[in-house]
Amino acid sequence: MTRTGDSAGSTVSIPDLLEHAKRLHDPFVDELRSMVDVDCGSYTPGGVNQIADAMARRFQDEGWSTERRVHKPAEGEPQLGDLLIGRMEGSNPAGRTVLLVGHMDTVFPEGTVAERPFAVRDGRAMGPGVSDMKGGLLLGRYAVACLRAIGFDDFARITYCCNPDEEIGSPFSGAHILEIAREVDACFVLEGGRENGDVVSARKGVVDVHVSYHGRSSHAGVEPERGRSAILQGAHATASLHALNGMRPGVTVNVGVVRGGTRANVVPDLCELEVDVRAPTVEAFDAAVAEVRRVAAEIVVPDVTAVVEPQPGFPPMERTPGTAHLAERAKAIAAEVGVTLNDASTGGGSDASPISGIGVAVLDGLGPIGGDDHSPKEWLDVESIPTRMAILAGLVAGA
Repeated sequence: MTRTGDSAGSTVSIPDLLEHAKRLHDPFVDELRSMVDVDCGSYTPGGVNQIADAMARRFQDEGWSTERRVHKPAEGEPQLGDLLIGRMEGSNPAGRTVLLVGHMDTVFPEGTVAERPFAVRDGRAMGPGVSDMKGGLLLGRYAVACLRAIGFDDFARITYCCNPDEEIGSPFSGAHILEIAREVDACFVLEGGRENGDVVSARKGVVDVHVSYHGRSSHAGVEPERGRSAILQGAHATASLHALNGMRPGVTVNVGVVRGGTRANVVPDLCELEVDVRAPTVEAFDAAVAEVRRVAAEIVVPDVTAVVEPQPGFPPMERTPGTAHLAERAKAIAAEVGVTLNDASTGGGSDASPISGIGVAVLDGLGPIGGDDHSPKEWLDVESIPTRMAILAGLVAGA
């Protein structure tokens, strides 16, 4: 059964929350600067743990308890950062339980901060991960600080999962987050708000599929007939995979990376494809992944073999009644702080998707407004911080 995420109704004052949020604007931006100026790509565990350390110190200073779960990779797997969990106990054991989720990792490699550190220009904060999602990561903690500032603690527990590996599909943290999510009434995922301020009530499912073709090398000039070109096979497969776009409404398939070959005069014995697959519903997603696997395994070049391996990803987040209810509450709270808010569907995946899949009411895209994620132009609207903080605080309180 899908939970609605509703509560008995909160008497919290949204205008009071906004006033406290405005007072926190400058400290927020200062802390955002320190967070952005840390290289913390998913495969930079030292940087991710530096963010976890900073969040843990702040949690403890603000009355949260903390837990660290350390990633223990299997042989051959990369080391990832720690999962940080903060817990704030309320005064009502029978009250509402809320989960906040934000991620600490970015998509950027080490050295990016040195090239383009945090800066604020024309009302926009810039820097690697500023919108996706250092801004949202901080917003969750600050929203709870607003509630504490006005004396609101009429809840059972607020749990905040700070994820170290969301940008690679949460292969380590995902199961832990779902374990916690099964016990809550509502969940708020703090990815950045859309450029127009929309929050997110639906997401496409997304998975990367790794395909490797294994052929036979030979001298391309002396005895090409002895070779079996893995790249030729990969080229046929790329054309066939792209033909799957639109096989059902909203389905996209993109061969984004092709690797293979050693020299121009060698028939290549290896070709690798990295394929992005997305779809808006569980049915369409399952069908698309199955079709990608089938097409990728079709062999055109004799004697070439294929290995098709879907990687960790996110299922679709469909707009459930519980999520629709939270979206309507968000719109009502936004109106109280003087802004118009809408909810939308987006093509990107997030931790909200599997949480929605287990029947928990979840709303996403609640971080500050931003855009150009995963690019050198990534930005965050600093003027949106207080209003987004107040909206999130009201949602957490069940207003």
